[in-house]
This record gives sequence, structure tokens and C-alpha cells, in this order.
Amino acid sequence: MLKAVICSIAVSGCLGFAVPATAQQVVHALTGTVSSINSANKTISVFQDNGIQGEFSDGTDSKTRLSIDKKVSLDTTAAEVFKKTGAYVVVLYYGGDSDRTVVALKNLGSGPFTSATGTVVKFEGKHTIQVIDSSGATQSFKISQDTIGEGYMGAVDGYKFQVQKGDKVRIVASKDDSGLTALFVRLM
Repeated sequence: MLKAVICSIAVSGCLGFAVPATAQQVVHALTGTVSSINSANKTISVFQDNGIQGEFSDGTDSKTRLSIDKKVSLDTTAAEVFKKTGAYVVVLYYGGDSDRTVVALKNLGSGPFTSATGTVVKFEGKHTIQVIDSSGATQSFKISQDTIGEGYMGAVDGYKFQVQKGDKVRIVASKDDSGLTALFVRLM
């Protein structure tokens, strides 16, 4: 009898103190050029690198719980504050293709930029990624603390981004005297 009472108290206690779990939205990333900002409608249009015009709702005021890499979010501008039409950016967003909400944007500057799509030949996590493109040329890109990676689990800091030999990726990079530095790497 005592055992039954203790079990029922334990079960009641567990059920009584259960906190409803709220889902977190995984934050993803893509690159493109901001084509318009509509403050009245709270929308941002971006001409994406894949050639599609994307429409994003401004989610800055949203109470939605987000799963976002803290290092990625440090060097960004909240969607409601961003006002640079024509800027080439990394868009941090959540949601599906038809209902995307922008969280923040990272202005990549004035360039020049280069883009490459290819198969990973070599990946040294915190150092470099080498890809071979469709023409057979091998290109090497430095990974830096400012690199943003987009993989299966959303947007992450470049030092946390993981790919394997044989994976197909798209890289946006800047070029300087020391070579190519990856600004954005997307697992395809």
C-alpha cells in the first residue's frame, strides 16, 4: 500500500511540475544583395545568389525562441535596424521557402568577392578548405573566425563548420594579398 501511494505521489509530482517544451527555430543563412526594405510592411527583399528574389518578414520583435550560434550573431545587424539597400549580405533567417523570417544581416562590405561551387578535396577545420570545381581546377580558401557556415544544423561559426571529403559546397570569398578567405560556406 505504501509503495502504491509513493508511486502515485511521484507520478503526480512529475506531471504537475511538467513545463511545456517550446520548440526552437533553427537559424539558417544565405547570401544575396538587399534589393528593398519596406519598413511599413516589415519586409526585406533579397536577390539571392541562386538567382531568386526572396522575401523575408522582419522577425526582430518576435518572441520566437531561436537556436543560433552566438559567434555568428555577434557581428550582425538586427533586421529592424539594417537600412542598406544594395548591400551584399549574409541573411540569417528561420522558416521555410515560402515563409521566411529574417533575424539579422551581416554586411560583407564592398568586395571584390569571388564564388566557387565544387567538391571538397581537403578540409582542415580551423584553417582551410580546398574544393575542385567542374572545370577540374582546385581552389583553396582560408577559414577564419568571421566565416559563416551553413550546414544541416543551420548557421554556425566557421570554426565549428564541418564537411567531409566528397561533399559539395558553395563558397563566397574575399580576395586579398594573402589569398582567398571564405566569408560564407554552404553545404549543398
